[in-house]
Amino acid sequence: MRAVMLHSLSHPPALVETAQPQPKPGEVLIQVAACGLNFADLLMAQGKYQERADPPFVMGMEVAGQIAAIGSDVSGFRLGQRVAAFVGRGGLAEYVCCAATRCVALPDSLSMPQAAGFLVAYGTSHLALRHRAGLQAGETLLVLGAAGGVGLTAVEIGHALGARVIAVARGAARLEIARKAGADACLDSETPDFGAALKNMGGVDVVFDAVGEPLATPALRALRPEGRFLTIGFAGGKVPQFPANILLVKNLTVLGLYWGGYLNFAPDALIRSLREVLDWQVAGKIHPHISHILPLEHFADGFELLRSRKSSGKVVIQIAP
Repeated sequence: MRAVMLHSLSHPPALVETAQPQPKPGEVLIQVAACGLNFADLLMAQGKYQERADPPFVMGMEVAGQIAAIGSDVSGFRLGQRVAAFVGRGGLAEYVCCAATRCVALPDSLSMPQAAGFLVAYGTSHLALRHRAGLQAGETLLVLGAAGGVGLTAVEIGHALGARVIAVARGAARLEIARKAGADACLDSETPDFGAALKNMGGVDVVFDAVGEPLATPALRALRPEGRFLTIGFAGGKVPQFPANILLVKNLTVLGLYWGGYLNFAPDALIRSLREVLDWQVAGKIHPHISHILPLEHFADGFELLRSRKSSGKVVIQIAP
């Protein structure tokens, strides 16, 4: 089969021919139709992701496709069934094996490309906002990186939960995408004196931060007493260092969210979250946004779109029709 292999951290990944995997007990084999790209893929290729993997390995964290084979000790799935799965790695290939417990059946309302970019982005935002931060109707949510793969879903989910959503992104075109996803107000991240402009928009109750500095500190200062700051990622390249005195004086809470970690210590919470957000999609409350669908041969272009921040929503690699 064809697969995108990372042979070493000092060389870029390459499209190669390799052996097709076979499912072990408890696993299914998925014929991959599409694979969603994530910023975490870039970190993994540099050895900087929180779950390090030693090369060589096949890249790609989340997939959608059809079940092609079923290992022993698996129930609840059938051959040919449409599924999406968080595989961690191995998804940028024509076939991938994963634990059946990591698969979710797909509704007919989701196309394969939509489903390939659904789990990580929507799963992260829903679990962060509903489970970790307890976002309530009528509260104000500030989303940093609001046109990105995860940020745009946070805008949608915040809107679905009844919050007032302030979207922060770079440029009018990206802000318009966030506005169409449900943002009530928008602010360009390159606005001169960003902190003052943000304060003029009123206080916020929850910050959803997938960017880090230089936006994180002014966002923290915009929080109201008992506000919650969700740290999701650091696409800006700099990890925030929060002054404890500000947290103390304003009674603030900083909450970390690593979505994949829930597979290890609280998988039921993750599955419940995914089921609810999938129900929202079927009901038309959320609408997955994909800016680019590329063939497997152009996977490097997909990674470059993420690296240069020239995409909005998700970038998906289509592997089979």
